[in-house]
Amino acid sequence: MTLGVFIHRADSIYDDSPAERYQFPKQYLSRVQACLSDWIVYYEPRKLAGTRGYFAIARVEDIIPDPSVVGMFVALIEPGSYLDFAQPVPFADEGGVLERGVLNEQGRISGRAQAAVRSISPTDFDRILNRGLDDENAVLPRVGERAADPGFAEPQVPFGLDEARERVAQITSRIVRDRVFRRVVLAAYGERCVLTGLKLLNGGGRAEVAAAHIRSVEANGPDIVTNGLALSGTAHWMFDRGLISLSDDLEILISRQTNDPDGIRNFINKTGRALAPLRALDRPHPHFLAWHREHCFKQ
Repeated sequence: MTLGVFIHRADSIYDDSPAERYQFPKQYLSRVQACLSDWIVYYEPRKLAGTRGYFAIARVEDIIPDPSVVGMFVALIEPGSYLDFAQPVPFADEGGVLERGVLNEQGRISGRAQAAVRSISPTDFDRILNRGLDDENAVLPRVGERAADPGFAEPQVPFGLDEARERVAQITSRIVRDRVFRRVVLAAYGERCVLTGLKLLNGGGRAEVAAAHIRSVEANGPDIVTNGLALSGTAHWMFDRGLISLSDDLEILISRQTNDPDGIRNFINKTGRALAPLRALDRPHPHFLAWHREHCFKQ
């Protein structure tokens, strides 16, 4: 088993859904097979406008021939393993390239950096993981101390594969995953409730909205921003109980079974549509919205 990097972009020609599947041609089969049952980092290319760099991790559960496209394969992602980074990690900063394995003997970026699928050393993986999941709110408990230099420019003690797997296992904690998911979803919507449009802060400056899963965790809903909505307490309660839902174009749907439809109409924002996220690529995915309408919404 090998830790890996999978390149993904939202406008890709491949049929990818990062939390569920990664489509690739046969030329990368052996590289993906090496990552089977292990963790990978998702990366958006530097040349992509507004790139997120390294933006998430996931675990490869299985690899199958693509049933719909001859010559293509699909890496199936282990349900519940995907997690967006609390903050995207750039390819390089003032301290240099974070993924040192793409450098050649002269210290220059090699052609390996262009490979859509590539292995990554445990030390590089750990460096990126810590940058992605660590912030001023201590999203992930620290294990040891890092150098003060933000780019980790000083040589790092070699980090073993088993240690890297042990470190990444920390994120399987539901408490930690919920904290990271909340931060990512609230940032996507500017800390506003998507149904009311209100941005309410408590006395400590903390946003009074929750990060709600569209497809529930109990139903294997992934911790991905496109499966999340920022909702105030009342809106969250109504959404979870199927009194409201959303169409694919974000029209707010009100259940006929509610006892106060006029009250709900006065409660939601006057446009009758949920607020869209600040970035188009964070927009709720139609198949998560369809799941909520089919399994939760009281028609």
